[in-house]
Amino acid sequence: MNKSILTLLLFFTIFTAVGQTAKETKVNQPNVIYIYADDLGYGDLSCYGATKIHTPNVDKLAAAGVRFTNGHCTSATCTPSRYALMTGEYPWRKKGTGILPGDAALIIPTDRVTLPNMFKKAGYKTGIVGKWHLGLGNAVAKDWNGEVKPGPNDVGFDYSFIFPATADRVPTVFLENHKVVALEANDSIAVDYTKKIGNDPTGKEHPELLKLKSSPGQGHDGTIVNGIGRIGYMSGGKLARWVDEEVSSTFLAKAEGFIEENKNRPFFLYFAMTEPHVPRMPATRFKGKSGLGLRGDVILQLDWTVGEIMKQLRYLGIEKNTIVIFTSDNGPVLDDGYQDEAVAKLNGHTPAGPMRGGKYSALEGGTRIPFIVRWPGEIKPGVSDALVSQMDLLASFSGFLKQPIPAGNASDSENVMDALLGKSNQGRSVYIEQGGALAIVKDGWKYITPNNGAPYDKLVDIETGNSPEPQLYNLNEDIGEKYNLAVQYPAKVKELADLLESIKNKKQ
Repeated sequence: MNKSILTLLLFFTIFTAVGQTAKETKVNQPNVIYIYADDLGYGDLSCYGATKIHTPNVDKLAAAGVRFTNGHCTSATCTPSRYALMTGEYPWRKKGTGILPGDAALIIPTDRVTLPNMFKKAGYKTGIVGKWHLGLGNAVAKDWNGEVKPGPNDVGFDYSFIFPATADRVPTVFLENHKVVALEANDSIAVDYTKKIGNDPTGKEHPELLKLKSSPGQGHDGTIVNGIGRIGYMSGGKLARWVDEEVSSTFLAKAEGFIEENKNRPFFLYFAMTEPHVPRMPATRFKGKSGLGLRGDVILQLDWTVGEIMKQLRYLGIEKNTIVIFTSDNGPVLDDGYQDEAVAKLNGHTPAGPMRGGKYSALEGGTRIPFIVRWPGEIKPGVSDALVSQMDLLASFSGFLKQPIPAGNASDSENVMDALLGKSNQGRSVYIEQGGALAIVKDGWKYITPNNGAPYDKLVDIETGNSPEPQLYNLNEDIGEKYNLAVQYPAKVKELADLLESIKNKKQ
């Protein structure tokens, strides 16, 4: 064979092999963006059946990916769902995982596998932008004026830009990599959840100063920031305090900055949005646009933000190598502390879709939420009824990225990657939902444990799912949980009750 031809063939073989290796690396290490809405219900998006509001950008995401009809968070409130997402563990297994105040200590273990540090071990750059609400520091008492840690950076995130808890709780400041943003040295921050501190007016003492009135009995009558009463008391940090109408755009800018900075290497971004959680105070461009009051307006803002993220991925040329997961931390609530006309302007909209309950509830409306996964070229668009959970992302990506989870870590997380990628309709077979009571789901049958809690939460106008009697529902035929079949199927009740107890008692 001619020497020059042999050289050319050798070069071509090497070039092809290198190209294939690069392609395999690219496919096996796609970027992952996890977009987490806050209090968004199953029925709040037009791709899930909403007719009174239109969400075109999330709809496009769903149309190009897998839209799950049986996707779940673990819990009907935010902190426990976020704990499960980070740790792969049911939150009811650990004390102190209820809704945290803004000054709580960190509840995520720093010495165990978490979702971000699993990605980090796989060579990913990791970042969180948005709501945290999993505690900061080692104790309630902390110095907000220095480095506030441990926090997100200590459980696996290379970069963090967060607010500590929720928008309705103090301190109303951003933290970037352990430090409060824009804090002046001579205006130190103090926070207290037991008594008033400082000279700032409170919503209780000066309701005339509020631009958004608080609902009675829900605790939003503490320190007034930006004309809105908050839970808890705060002094200092005047320059550092956020303006509610700019929170969403600030988070978007930081998320876009992280994506831009890491466009040439694998990255994992946890983008924890604040919409449609209270206080609902959208940017001016969205006010009055939905016809459903401020809650509808912030859902439009959420949808636009998702569109901006997708637009950036296309602009940077990394859309096809990026898995985007969109979901919510729990079900919907209308009146959650502020009189913002969410109820008065509901206009026939059904935030929980066909389901009963919502935030705080053991009924399906509490934990069954929008769940969309998109990966162009790798995921065939469609609709799946596989039972999948946010808690399973840790085990699923662990298997996908070949990063073993040490024994004793993420013990409740299951590898459902084939379902997430639309390759299988088989997700979890058994799942426990946490509302006011615990409920277990197996093969479409759902059992809610008897308890003496109030069946109806009057403060938020939501059914809790509490009952002193056992409840059994066939979700395959009755997603609205209208027909309690416990009396007709006592053997099924016993089977599920025993299974729940065995899972609760499983050694971790």
